[in-house]
Order: sequence, then structure tokens, then C-alpha cells
Amino acid sequence: MQRLETAHDLRAWRASADGTLGLVPTMGNLHAGHLALVAAARARCERVVVSIFVNPLQFGPNEDLDSYPRTLDADVRALEQAGADAVFAPSVDQMYPHGGTTATTVRVEGITDMLCGSRRPGHFEGVATVVTKLLNLVGPDCAFFGEKDFQQLAVIRRLVDDLCMAVQIVGVPTVREADGLALSSRNQYLSAEERQCAPALSAALEDCRMRLLEGDRNFADLEARGRALLDEAGLETDYFEIRSPELMAPSTDMCAFRVLAAAFLGRARLIDNMAVEATPN
Repeated sequence: MQRLETAHDLRAWRASADGTLGLVPTMGNLHAGHLALVAAARARCERVVVSIFVNPLQFGPNEDLDSYPRTLDADVRALEQAGADAVFAPSVDQMYPHGGTTATTVRVEGITDMLCGSRRPGHFEGVATVVTKLLNLVGPDCAFFGEKDFQQLAVIRRLVDDLCMAVQIVGVPTVREADGLALSSRNQYLSAEERQCAPALSAALEDCRMRLLEGDRNFADLEARGRALLDEAGLETDYFEIRSPELMAPSTDMCAFRVLAAAFLGRARLIDNMAVEATPN
């Protein structure tokens, strides 16, 4: 496996890489969810490159940029075992060569103004900018993102469509612990007691999903119930919302939904979502 640290080295490797290429963008501190993305890329593409970059542009002033876990050596070993062909681990100066800042950013209107976007101003602008840069640098045929960050996936799909990029964006289902908690690098912020409470997030989503499948379309009451379940379990609800699969407001004649939630638990802000595919009446 090739370990690449500069844009020049990446481009040289890309020029010599035969066959279809899959990109898996990450911020490192890899877990089984990330490795599922690598496996999905391996199944679809002849070559796989994984990027590891903690992107400062997507962190707010009071967020965990400095403390975000960085485990590059362990990540490289895991990727080698997972069958990645290359890892691109650039410095901040490589990605933002003008003193770590950029005069050019990418903003996807509308879809970034709701849910996590309304709580984390500038976050999705940072995500969209760094993903655009990575797609330009790597030139992959496919890029793989987890459905746990469903709004991020929707933002990236829209920017690729809007900017006419020749890459297929592939969503990969969320990987969960046995008790339902979605895997996340930030789960390690949880204390032992908080870890016991954390599965309440997926449980509240599953409760809502089942009620939608049973035909309940009182969205306001379902959302209020979801928030109450989280609060009762000791989580501080950020949002609990029912949306269309495109993240628009739902209507009572719909059969497909996406239920999304975020909650604070100690130092961690947990996010999760579930798809709902009901049978038409």
C-alpha cells in the first residue's frame, strides 16, 4: 500500500493506477464503519484510495478540532489489512496552501440550512469545500460515504450534480454496535455510564420508524415523542425530525421517509438516522 502525503505524489500515483478508482474520504481514527466503506469500494472498484485529513474548515470555533482523535499509524495498518491500495494523508498546508486558509469555498444552498447545518454554521461549507478539493485531486470514478452522516451525503450528492462532476457518489449503510449505537469516532468521548444511555438514540428512531410503518402520519406528535424518549433516557435533544428522503418536509401521502436525530451526551454530540419504506395504501 502506498502512503502519500503531497498532492504531487497523489497525482503521480493516480496517473499510474490502472482500472476504476474508488475514493473513501475520512478524518481518520478509523473504526468498522470506515472499513465498511473500504470494503464497499473494494467490491466496486479495481483500486481504492483512502484519504485521512482532519479538515479545520468544517469545525466551529468552540468545537473539538484540537482534541479530535488522530491515530494515523494505526489507521494505516488497518487500511493495509483492509486491502486499500493507497492512503492520502496530507497536512493542512497541502490542502490549504495559503497559510492554512482559503479564499474559495463551496456552499450548497438550502439543504445546508436545516438540521445539523442550522446548528453548526459553516460546517457543511467546510465539508463541501474539502470534498470538492479531494475529488479534484484524486479524480475517482466513485466516492463512498456513510449514511450515518445522511445530510452530509445529501450535500455531496447535490454539489456533484450541480458542478457536473464525473464521479458516482455511493452511500453505504450505517454500521452499528450490537445494541444499536451507530459507530462514530466521537463515541470514545462517552463515559461508561453515558455509553449505556447512548443506544436510546437509535431506539427512539426505531420507535418512530415502526409507527410510520404502521401508518401514523401525525408528524408533529411523532417528533415530540422522539424528543421525549431521548430526554427521558438522559440525552439532551438537539433535533428529532421526520423528512422526505431528499430532506424536504414530509407529506401525509408519502411512503418513504428519513427520520433524523441529534443529541448531546456528555462531551459527545451523537447523530443518527433511519430510512422508512412503507407499503403504499
